[in-house]
Amino acid sequence: MTTAPYTEHALARPALSLVEDLPDVVEGTVVEHQVEKVRPAWIESQTARLKAAKRHVADNRGYLPWVPRGYGNLAQRWLDARRDDYPQMIRSARAELKASDGKVDDESKLKELVQQRRAEYRRHKWIHTGKTAAWGSVIGASSTVGLAVGGLWIDLAIGLAGYATGVWHGRPGAWNPIGAPELAPGEPTVDLDGETLQKAVNDAGFPGRIAIVQPTLQQPDGTSVTVFDMPSGATVAALRKKLEAFAAALGRDVSMVDVTKAGAAGRVSLWMSDTDPFFTPRPSPLLDLRGPLDAFDVGVPVAWDKRGQAIVLPLHNSSFVIAGMTRSGKGVGASNLIAGAAMDPRINLRIVAGKENGEWNAYAKAGVAATYFKPSPERLLALLKAEIGDMGRRNRELDKLGKSKVTTDTISAVGGLEVLVIDEVATYTRPGKRLREEILEALIELSAVAAGAGILLVLITQYPEVDVLPAALAMNCGTRWAMKVDNATQSNAILGGGASGMGRDASKFDPPLPGLGWLVNGFAGITDLARSFDLDEDKRGEISHLMMRAARIREKAGRLVGQWKDPIEQQLLNETGLSSAAGGPDRNGTPGRAVHELTLEQRQQLEAVRGAMAAMDHLDRDEAQLDEMARFIGGSMTQDRLGELLRAAGAGGTVKVSVPHKAGRVNGYRRADIADARRFLEGA
Repeated sequence: MTTAPYTEHALARPALSLVEDLPDVVEGTVVEHQVEKVRPAWIESQTARLKAAKRHVADNRGYLPWVPRGYGNLAQRWLDARRDDYPQMIRSARAELKASDGKVDDESKLKELVQQRRAEYRRHKWIHTGKTAAWGSVIGASSTVGLAVGGLWIDLAIGLAGYATGVWHGRPGAWNPIGAPELAPGEPTVDLDGETLQKAVNDAGFPGRIAIVQPTLQQPDGTSVTVFDMPSGATVAALRKKLEAFAAALGRDVSMVDVTKAGAAGRVSLWMSDTDPFFTPRPSPLLDLRGPLDAFDVGVPVAWDKRGQAIVLPLHNSSFVIAGMTRSGKGVGASNLIAGAAMDPRINLRIVAGKENGEWNAYAKAGVAATYFKPSPERLLALLKAEIGDMGRRNRELDKLGKSKVTTDTISAVGGLEVLVIDEVATYTRPGKRLREEILEALIELSAVAAGAGILLVLITQYPEVDVLPAALAMNCGTRWAMKVDNATQSNAILGGGASGMGRDASKFDPPLPGLGWLVNGFAGITDLARSFDLDEDKRGEISHLMMRAARIREKAGRLVGQWKDPIEQQLLNETGLSSAAGGPDRNGTPGRAVHELTLEQRQQLEAVRGAMAAMDHLDRDEAQLDEMARFIGGSMTQDRLGELLRAAGAGGTVKVSVPHKAGRVNGYRRADIADARRFLEGA
């Protein structure tokens, strides 16, 4: 895990190694569904983007609230440019003057420096004001002339330009990059003196005197940084364990204080804020991403830390546990990780849903999810066994290449990275669940030894208990994200025994903000509070939009479902006779029969029942006669041929039905009978 200012440029490097042609050792057949090739949703419906755009305009009330915010942002940017860094430089110079402690030569030089900085600041403000006046005059004169001599269209164009300018600069995220949290106008900035800091350290349980190394420096965003040495024998690590008490002694919440080691073990870099850096949600940077993402080397932006910097998690050598109670935001945190993974076409994304709802359907509809199915312990166990078997193949391939683990240049050779997402893992691992012991055994094996072969787990649960996530499983997952839980025992089940005693207790969030949790990555040695970026599907359809982009990326790379040989889905097909590639035939998480498992006659029957149901959809009723359904299907289809196919498919013969254009009861079919035949042919 890395914590750094996040930019799209950072995502773009290093270049992706796309997987187009897998080596001969990857066996299996191309999996297609019935008679249609799996295509992403963005290709199937060209109106989807227009509908989404209209919905976006409606959801944001025509962008009217963005206009005043946009001009407010422009005013703030004008003020920032007018101030530049001069106020901070003047404060720093004055702090150095104060710290000179009676040294005559130093005081003289520092007084001159302060006067010089002030003179430069006055000159900068005059220049900035002059430039503003000049540009304002040009824009004002142009607008006045246009309004005076122009017609209606000129007036409308000027008004629209002003409106668009406000909207553009007021859009979410404008002028508020990650790393620069907003400070509400008029809020006091941090003011920390040596005596206050001394008392806070002593009150936190560290007797003795501290030594200020760098006086408090005010930052432009209203935060401050102070560097000091702990009392003799005390360390930064010890202070971090008592961070909650230290923050309370400073009159702040733990989220407003951060301490890091500034070189020596006892030298502290103290960051402070007067505002809660996690209070206001932030949109996911993925929404602004164009093109593929390197999730292996660069990572996926999932959250931000106290200092407002993006936390980027690489899908590399580490499985994941994301846990928290209902409405804690764990689903949004997981969505950031999984949606980002979908942007890397080298990743084979396999999703096992925890509920029967459509939370994960967008990944299947776009043709992005290599595997997707709704709760089924039997199929999950078959999938885990297939992954274990594939781990052996991958290790043999790495042996040929002289490698001990997957590297950037060997991802293609082993067939891509496997990322297996299991939502609501308690559905399968709570005591008393069917096949629990076999599933746990397979999960523990994969978590322990499969990461090096490029097989990673993402386990999501709202029941963070030892019975659900045994220590042998949880501790093998190098990245653990604990959001709001009920008690310290549950928090320790995720973060490790004793974590709550060291200040990392996910039951103490007050208030419990959605997506806020303790994020731990043992490989990077980082433990920090983090809040997940906002990413919404139900109201804004943002995941569907991202999957449209991911589908384009994968199609270009030849990595949409059906474009490449998938040994895992082939193994599932061999064992169960059903395919869950891209969510099955209907792309909704219900496995179905693959096209090559049906005979020619069965394919024709399946085409007929689908056509008959489409005809009923078109007629907007649940009963229809053969002749009207045959006319809708078209081509060479006749009512006699359609009747033969429907009977052979198992829909039975005609029954008495009612149709609006004929009096009385006539011979025809009911939708329920045809639907039963379709389910049989599709293997549901």
